[in-house]
Amino acid sequence: MNFNDKVVIVTGSSSGIGAAIAIEFSALGANVCLVGRNQKKLDEVAKKCNNPLVLVADVTQDKDIQRIVNETVRYFGKLDILVNNAGMGSSASIKSETAMAVFDKIMNTNLRSVVYLTHLAAPHIIKTKGNIINISSVLGLRVLMADSFAYNTSKAGLDHFTRSVAAELASDGVRVNSVNPGPVFTDILENSGANEAIQKAIFDKMKQGTALNRISEPSEIADLVIFLASDKARAITGSVYVSDNGYLIKTA
Repeated sequence: MNFNDKVVIVTGSSSGIGAAIAIEFSALGANVCLVGRNQKKLDEVAKKCNNPLVLVADVTQDKDIQRIVNETVRYFGKLDILVNNAGMGSSASIKSETAMAVFDKIMNTNLRSVVYLTHLAAPHIIKTKGNIINISSVLGLRVLMADSFAYNTSKAGLDHFTRSVAAELASDGVRVNSVNPGPVFTDILENSGANEAIQKAIFDKMKQGTALNRISEPSEIADLVIFLASDKARAITGSVYVSDNGYLIKTA
């Protein structure tokens, strides 16, 4: 597989799954636009890519979303693949006083930003007959954690958005798919404010909750994204691909 001369935007590519995706695309010949909020982390990822475009941006800000698409097309001349990876997690009970604040923040990051980026990127991707891949979660398919209604809802919405847009863009030759990881070793827990002890406890619990008794590395999710973006997946659109070490099928 190669992506020579393909142009790829990867949001949330300063670390974790997004970084792994961007690095693998670059290694396969793609021109990559790295998008994230942390300049230092983006610069570290950029060192592992071949001449990427680095954009410090916040996907909850409309002007930043516009800049991501406009600067990528201006710099590289086109857009072939959009990977909507940026996301966040935060817990709140529906009974909590913070319920709506948490809900709005998560929905803006995990769903609204994807909708707007896709809206702006679609005309360019239609021109190149490219494709879109959304990074969702198994928590969009099944409720597995307490006090996570906002995150669960955002990912369930993202999956159905994927199917809806796939149906619309199929006639334009554009494929749209979703990748739904289970537990993956990333900094999402750290970014949500969890200390090292809490992170370890959560990851240990997640591992025990998988049928294969393991947690994935970000590169494993990147491998699946690369496949779906390639011509080997030319017949696949509107699909939700789970990579969770059997998290959804674990029996007692």
